[in-house]
Amino acid sequence: MFFAPVHRTRAYTPAARSFDRSFERFLTDSFFGASSGLKVEQDDKSWTLSLDLPGVAKEHLSVDIEGAVVRIETAKEATRPFKAAYELPEEIDAEATVATLENGVLTLKLAKKVPVSTSRKVEVK
Repeated sequence: MFFAPVHRTRAYTPAARSFDRSFERFLTDSFFGASSGLKVEQDDKSWTLSLDLPGVAKEHLSVDIEGAVVRIETAKEATRPFKAAYELPEEIDAEATVATLENGVLTLKLAKKVPVSTSRKVEVK
């Protein structure tokens, strides 16, 4: 059996997306084990992701942020190939994000994007 996760757009209802994530977690944990070396913590202003990447140099590591999705990938010449994408429940502020790699542990401090209100008053005539 082959399982390929699908990244859906925000047009789907949150309940359906929640079910999709739960199903994907179930399959991932069943086939690959629950211990993937990823630790996620959250506070009011940010998420902190810690990921075990032993044997990977800073120069070979790439972290891309697009909306609420974080993509981590190593270069082709890296000694240990790695590629993963994680979707968080809220948008990420890429400008305020900090990434560090120390002793084989990649730590990402992902700042939550502050929602901007675009409401305007309209004069009633």
